[in-house]
Amino acid sequence: MSDHDRRRVDALMQDLPGLLAFLRAAESLKHTTRTSWTSTGVHETVAAHTWRLCLMALVLAPYLPGIDLGRLLRICLVHDLGEAISGDISAVLQVGAPSKAEQERADLEQLTAPLPASLRAEFLSLWDEYEQAATPEARTAKGLDKLETILQHNQGAMPQGFDFRFNLQYGAQYTQHDPVLQALRAVLDAETEARAVASDDVSGGTT
Repeated sequence: MSDHDRRRVDALMQDLPGLLAFLRAAESLKHTTRTSWTSTGVHETVAAHTWRLCLMALVLAPYLPGIDLGRLLRICLVHDLGEAISGDISAVLQVGAPSKAEQERADLEQLTAPLPASLRAEFLSLWDEYEQAATPEARTAKGLDKLETILQHNQGAMPQGFDFRFNLQYGAQYTQHDPVLQALRAVLDAETEARAVASDDVSGGTT
């Protein structure tokens, strides 16, 4: 083993207890549910949402010139990490309620406490960047986050009475800054309206 490799391993072994503690705590995102269902009727988890959000960023990257894909993916991975502590609050329940951002920021601080100081600071900075939509990558992550949610609602086995039309305005301010996101939004909005009409038919025209 070279001296360089030995130093890398030594650094890892020094930080490893904290890294593993963080990864074990983050495991709860695998079973923390959101108010959405998969196409098979299984409750969606935060981890599943984050995975497809990152996949969405990857497949759309060729159409988003000027966006740093690596940074976009890092923001997407970090954006819901705090939900490992207090869980997810649906957008419907957030209407008229205090912003959940303060609690989620505190939860992220707690979750990342075992990490090395520099890595913890990076995660918190990426989350702040996302929350403030402070960069092109953060604004794109915000938009894709809303679009992935709508995509899941349109695809999922949603319960009777689900308010599909809520999604026609959901996160609209985050999908207007780029023509590619606008085009994707238009397709998903058309799907949303179609599902809403189908839901109205099933429920006898009530919403």
